Amino acid sequence: MKNFLLAILSGLLLAFAWPTYGFPVLLFIGFVPILLVERHVRLSTFKWKKLSVFGFSYLSFVIWNFITTNWLQYADEFGASFAVLVNSMLMAILMVIYHSIAKRATVNISLLFLMCLWMAFEKLHLGWDFSWPWLNLGNGFSEYFTWIQWYEYTGTFGGTLWVWLVNILIYKLAVKYHLQKSIKSVKSDGLIILALIILPIIISLTIYHTYKIEGEQMNVIALQPNIDPYSEKYNVSNEEIADMLLKLTDTEINAETDLVVAPETVFADNVKITQLENAYFKRKLDVYLSQHPNINILTGISFINFITDKSLVKKQSNYHKNGFWYDDYNSAMMLNGGDDVQLYHKSKLVVGVETLPYQTIIKPLIGDFMIDLGGTLAMKTTQEERTAFTTSNPQLKVAPIICYESVYGEFVTGYIRNGASVLAIITNDAWWGETQGHKQHLSYARLRAIETRRDIVRSANTGISALINAKGDITSSLAYNTQGALSGTVTTNEETTFYVWAGDYIARIAIFIALFVFLITMFRKSRVS
Repeated sequence: MKNFLLAILSGLLLAFAWPTYGFPVLLFIGFVPILLVERHVRLSTFKWKKLSVFGFSYLSFVIWNFITTNWLQYADEFGASFAVLVNSMLMAILMVIYHSIAKRATVNISLLFLMCLWMAFEKLHLGWDFSWPWLNLGNGFSEYFTWIQWYEYTGTFGGTLWVWLVNILIYKLAVKYHLQKSIKSVKSDGLIILALIILPIIISLTIYHTYKIEGEQMNVIALQPNIDPYSEKYNVSNEEIADMLLKLTDTEINAETDLVVAPETVFADNVKITQLENAYFKRKLDVYLSQHPNINILTGISFINFITDKSLVKKQSNYHKNGFWYDDYNSAMMLNGGDDVQLYHKSKLVVGVETLPYQTIIKPLIGDFMIDLGGTLAMKTTQEERTAFTTSNPQLKVAPIICYESVYGEFVTGYIRNGASVLAIITNDAWWGETQGHKQHLSYARLRAIETRRDIVRSANTGISALINAKGDITSSLAYNTQGALSGTVTTNEETTFYVWAGDYIARIAIFIALFVFLITMFRKSRVS
């Protein structure tokens, strides 16, 4: 019963530490109860030790995953169940691997392994086909962004490292106290732990209050059309959408306006790329641009491209019929006084909605399964490089970050390396309704601002549209489920942070250490019966 209660406690501590409702200090003790459970099982006479560790860990992580991401059910119940149950299973497997190492290695080596293994897992979640980095531990400080200004040097893996170091020290303190029953014996350890929590916060607050946002000012407008994607979005023509967006723009535009940003796939009636120039809705936008020659319009759009030459078929292409294939794109485009339309195709896709993972294995088993969120049920086609859109001022470039892509730190740095001085996030968070989903998504954008030291203009279909400065402050916003246009200024920045230059180097070091420890310990004889 004690192990059962400790497992529940771990899940609750991690869940109630999470943004946007929780207090992240709980992250520093969230893993301690489940570590104590693993130790008790390892030193016990249980027959099925690995199964016991898996079961208790799975209970902890299901509680954490369910409380923090159950909002996924409002988009799709199967997708939500899959995300919660499978992600919890993967986390529990990590504890089983740690359990195997802990039987063969010293306490310090095995705990070092667990910390590095967890970071390796988080890195995996940023890159593999079942990518789901929503609960990567460094994200947990997004609402307390003044505590993690040093993410410009470490990225979110600095937060993960911080969380695990403190958890490990508290776990060791708890074990030491249990063995010695003396507060005096753990007093110095307690002071070290306190310093490890407080000093990074002090350093961060110092950075926050001394960092100066300097650069050229851009006057921007973020549009929030508030279209219901389930019943309205795919039943409204692109021409009607253009009229709506331009009407919203008129409420805030002035002679100083530089950039107008509209949400992801707001033009949802698939447009053939080859016919874009002749599309009536684009002509409407072009006329508006001729009347306001200084502005740039960045908007989301759904594109389709039919393929008749089989040699041009890509891995993500979709079969239509009679030898015809097509590419389906979730894209961003920028229009301005220039002759060429600038395009970027979303490249970090939502599993089950925009991409079928490991399709060569899964497709023969379940067919063309895709979750229907009101749009097309097709695999999206991506592009390799991040595109930074060039504005009417050739010196100013904007990153067109589409929805889910904003959760990926190192991915976003690609836009900066290609010259982006401002980040634009276009998204449609309406699928989840009035839940934590859209709030967490907005909150994570603060992390990208700090990592790259770039201001952000965020346009969300139903909200929350916002302007975020390079320190992570939300300077203005539009409430969820309202229609409107948000105007303000953002500051450009041409400087490159250490994180933009180095990327997820902490995770790469962790992967090397975890692999090294695994190889030198797994073939040792167990130290515990």
